[in-house]
Amino acid sequence: MAIFVFAVSTTITPGPNNIMIMTSGLNFGPKLSMPHYLGICIGFPVMVVMIGFGFGFVFEKFPLLHEVIKIAGIFYLLYLSWIIANSAPKELAGGKSKPISFFQAVLFQWINPKAWIMATSAVAAYTNSSGDIYSQVLFIGAIFMLVTFPCIGVWLFFGIKLKRLLQSPSQQQLFNRLMATLLVISILPIVYEVLVTYFA
Repeated sequence: MAIFVFAVSTTITPGPNNIMIMTSGLNFGPKLSMPHYLGICIGFPVMVVMIGFGFGFVFEKFPLLHEVIKIAGIFYLLYLSWIIANSAPKELAGGKSKPISFFQAVLFQWINPKAWIMATSAVAAYTNSSGDIYSQVLFIGAIFMLVTFPCIGVWLFFGIKLKRLLQSPSQQQLFNRLMATLLVISILPIVYEVLVTYFA
């Protein structure tokens, strides 16, 4: 029950995945957003399992690699924010811009700051050395797989519903710019951490 509550509360709260899938729902609709949605719902639990099975050890042994991924993630999110803020809805829906693919969404989890915090926290808090670590990690991954589909689905649903409410291109562009701003805000703690680490 504890890991279930943790998974729900961390998955459904705002973060890069949620903001991006809601924006995709508004701009591209449910059908074109489905690969993005499935990429998040499958990619994040897989990430949790891989970290739990020892992939996190690679980053402990080579901390510079983790820092490179973190900084690359910051720049990629800033780039996505810029694209979202500066693309008119007709460009997004009309084919000049494409929704995120399944594999892009899967790979995005590895540069998503919130995903890293959630995955490492879950593995650290809900496993213990006295039991079978592999079965514990698989159980945690299964819980995340169970809750991610409805929690991320809620945000996709919001985006689809907003598409019906925001009829004019100017309203949709205002929404896109608001979502881009929230995406930037969501990575500010990571930016601050990097600045303190290297420039303090």
